[in-house]
Amino acid sequence: MLAEYLGTFVLILLGIGSVAVAVVGLPGSGRQVVPFGAPNWLIISWGWGLGVVFGVYVAGGISGAHLNPAVTLAFAARKDFPWRKIPAYWFAQLFGAFSAAALVYSSYHWAIEAADTKAGLPRDKSLSTYSIFATFPAQYFGNSWWGPFLDEMIGTGILLLLICALIDLRNTAPGVNLHPFLIGLVVVAIGLTFGTNSGYAINPARDFGPRLFTYFEGWGSIALPGSYMWFNHYWWIPIVAPLCGALIGVGVYDLVISPILVARRRLAEAQEEGPATEEI
Repeated sequence: MLAEYLGTFVLILLGIGSVAVAVVGLPGSGRQVVPFGAPNWLIISWGWGLGVVFGVYVAGGISGAHLNPAVTLAFAARKDFPWRKIPAYWFAQLFGAFSAAALVYSSYHWAIEAADTKAGLPRDKSLSTYSIFATFPAQYFGNSWWGPFLDEMIGTGILLLLICALIDLRNTAPGVNLHPFLIGLVVVAIGLTFGTNSGYAINPARDFGPRLFTYFEGWGSIALPGSYMWFNHYWWIPIVAPLCGALIGVGVYDLVISPILVARRRLAEAQEEGPATEEI
């Protein structure tokens, strides 16, 4: 639990920290509702990717570095992880994310307050500074929940599909020491391809832990229940959609790729045994 806590803490600390740089840390930031131009989005995408890399390096040898309730659920569903350990892992991940959000806020609260003052917005109306910590849907979705739900399912499904491929030693998996780096690149790729629709939470703890912190820190209904001018009660989508997407991702891998790998291994074993049997 301590390893999952610290690994998730590192992931969220670096990820949220990169968003804070893009939103309030750079000169001229904080003027728009969502000041995410192309250079800023690159900072965010790489910040989250590197957060995953170093979070996995911290915890990988002890807990497996799930760092994500969706990953924990998916591994349990494919019988790679005991179901009885899920609550402990989920608690550690959530607490790690909450703690990381608090530490980022303690470092950036001067910049956050300056940005809110410049925009003339009270804390509970400032979507821009809230976006440092948790996600929300793009305005073009309107009040449709299905659009961001689908986006989060796709992003998390891709994440789990590729994690399964990268850790499967029967496939063309990289060396163990490269796993964290390549999984981090997967997160960068998701951010660059699906990130702007709903902020690519793809991790219930990543969203809900900081969301809970912002609620207590004064962002009010923007945080919980997640109400914006164009959408109400968004908080549950970054929790439920990633869990569904993770199950789909591992299901696709285990349905399409795993049976072929198993068949090839059996064939190779049979071919190796054949000549030895004839010799005997």
